[in-house]
Amino acid sequence: MKVVALFAAVALLISFLSDREKTKRAVTVAWRRFFKLIGDFALLLVLVSVALTLLPPQTIVRYLEGPGLFLGSVIAALVGSVAFIPGFISYPLAGILHGKGVPYTVIASFVTTLMMVGFLTFPLERRFLGTKLALVRNLTFLFIALLVSLGIGVLYGEIL
Repeated sequence: MKVVALFAAVALLISFLSDREKTKRAVTVAWRRFFKLIGDFALLLVLVSVALTLLPPQTIVRYLEGPGLFLGSVIAALVGSVAFIPGFISYPLAGILHGKGVPYTVIASFVTTLMMVGFLTFPLERRFLGTKLALVRNLTFLFIALLVSLGIGVLYGEIL
C-alpha cells in the first residue's frame, strides 16, 4: 500500500510540474467524485454489516450442509449473491463447509458467487455502470459461477 501511495504522489508531482492547471482541475474533479461516493460506501458498509449479522457463518453452514446437491447449489448461489463476505472469511468458511460434508459443487457455487455476484453492491455498480450493464454483469457472473460449480462437481465426481 505504501508503494502505491508513493507512486501516486510521484505521479501527481510530475503532473503538477508539467501542467499545473490541468492537475488542479483533475484533483478538484477527483475530490468531488470522492465526496459523492462517501454516501454510497457508507450505505454499502451498513448493508454488509446487516448481511453479516443476519447471515453469520453458523447459519450459512446450517443451510448448506443438508439439502442435497442441486438444491444446495441453488441455495449456495443465492446466499453467496446476497452475502458480502470478504475472501479471508469465505475461504475458511468453505473449509468448515467441507469439514461438515458439504459437497464441493455446493461450496464452489457459494464461494464463486460470493466473489463474483454482488446484490449488495448493485446500487453502487448501477451508479457507475448504469442499470442495464450492472444487471447484465451480475447475471452473467451468476451464470458463470453456476458453470464453475458444475465443472467442480464433474471434476470431483459428484455429478455424472
